Amino acid sequence: MSFDKPILQVALDFVNLHRALSVAEEAVVGGADWLEVGTPLIKSEGLDAVRELRKKFPDNKIVADMKIMDVGSIEVQIAAEAGAEVVMMLGVTDDSTIQEGVEAGKRYGAQVMVDLINVEDMITRSVELERLGVHYICVHVGIDQQMRGMDPIDVLTKVAEVVNVPVAVAGGINSESAAKAVNAGANIVIVGGAITKAENAEEAARAVKKAMYTGTPIASNLYKRYDEEDIYEAYKKVSTPNISDALHRKGEMRGIRPVTGGVKAVGKAVTVRAYPGDWAKPVEAIDLAGPGDIIVIEAAGGDKAVWGELATCSCIQRKVEGVVIDGAIRDVDVIKALKFPAFAKYVTPTAGDPKGLGEINVEIVCGGLTVRPRDWIIADDNGIIVVPKEMAVEIANRSLDVLERENRIRGEIKQGSTLSKVLRLKKWEKIFG
Repeated sequence: MSFDKPILQVALDFVNLHRALSVAEEAVVGGADWLEVGTPLIKSEGLDAVRELRKKFPDNKIVADMKIMDVGSIEVQIAAEAGAEVVMMLGVTDDSTIQEGVEAGKRYGAQVMVDLINVEDMITRSVELERLGVHYICVHVGIDQQMRGMDPIDVLTKVAEVVNVPVAVAGGINSESAAKAVNAGANIVIVGGAITKAENAEEAARAVKKAMYTGTPIASNLYKRYDEEDIYEAYKKVSTPNISDALHRKGEMRGIRPVTGGVKAVGKAVTVRAYPGDWAKPVEAIDLAGPGDIIVIEAAGGDKAVWGELATCSCIQRKVEGVVIDGAIRDVDVIKALKFPAFAKYVTPTAGDPKGLGEINVEIVCGGLTVRPRDWIIADDNGIIVVPKEMAVEIANRSLDVLERENRIRGEIKQGSTLSKVLRLKKWEKIFG
C-alpha cells in the first residue's frame, strides 16, 4: 500500500462531541484527510462519536483510536460497525490480540493501525507487526512523554526503513515538525493540539498541510515542546494561573503580593535565609546572583525592611530578574518607577540593620513553600509560583498546553457561546448518591 501524497490525520482528543465536530469541520476545510476519534472522545461519548463523525464527514476516512489491549476481535468489530475504517490497537499487547483484530478487520471492512506508544524496541516490534498483517504502524510519543521532552521523529526514520507498510507518526507534531516528519519517512502525519487547540483550526490545518507537501517547516509560536535550554522562553509565554493548573492547583506562595504591578519575573532561585530586619545576607546574595536569577528571601516574617532602592539598583546592574521577600520592603515608589519585579509581604519605611546573620543558597520556606537553590520562580500580578527544578521541563510544557487549550475555548466563546456551554458543565457535574 502506498500514498501519492502524505496524509494529514487530525486527532480529535476531546471529551465533548460538539467541540470535536466543530473543530473537525474547520480542519477538513483546511485540508485534513483523515479524522481520528480520539480515545478520550470514545471513552466519554462512546462509539456514537464514531457514528456522528462518519455521518457528517462521508468523504473523509474515520479512524477510531480504541487503544485495544484485549479482545481484539470484538473491539475492532464494534468500531467498524460504528463506521470506523481504521481501528487503532496497541503494539504492547499480545500477538494473539493483534491477530484477532486483523482478522476481525477483514470480516468487517476495517484496517488496523498499531500504535507503538510505550513499546521498548519499536524497530523489532514493527517488523513483527508487519508479519502479523497490520495495515499501518504508528510511531507515537504520548502526551505525558512529550511533556518530558521526548520526540517521535528520533525513531521514525528507523521504523520506516525496516517495514513496507505505511508509517504514521504522532506526538506533538506542528507546522514546524510536520515537514521533518514527512522527510523522515512518515506517510501519515497525525496532528492533535496544533490544530485542535488553535483558535482557527482551518488555518492551522492548512499550515500543517502546506508544510507536509512542500517539505518546508512553517514557523509556529505555539504547539511546541520545550527542552532544558528553552525553559525561560516557555515560562515567559505562560501566566502563573496557567502554571497553577499544570501543577494541579499547587505551587503558589501565600501572603506575598506584587509591589511593581504589570511586570513579570521568570528565573532560577538564589535563596536567602535572613533574620528579621537583617538585610546583610539579602544584599550579599546580589553578588552571587547572575543574569536572570531571582533572589528569594525568607525573612522570618519581620516587619522591618530587608530590601530597598539601593539593593534594587544593584540588581539592575547585575541583570538580576527580580526579588521575592517573605518579609518587608521599602522605597517602593522608586522600585515601581524602575519597573523592577519585586514581591513582598509588607511595605514599610523602616529598615533593619546589617548584622550578617543568615545563609545564602540553602533550602528555605517562603510564602509557605519550600524553595531550593535553582528551583524555578515565576511571578506576575496573580502571584508567585515555585516549580521544582527537576520538574521544570515537564511543567513548562504542561503550562503551555493549558494556555493553548484556553486559546481554543476563548475562540469558541467569541463565536457566540459561553464557557459553561462550551464545556458542557452540567453534563460533567459529579453524580452523588
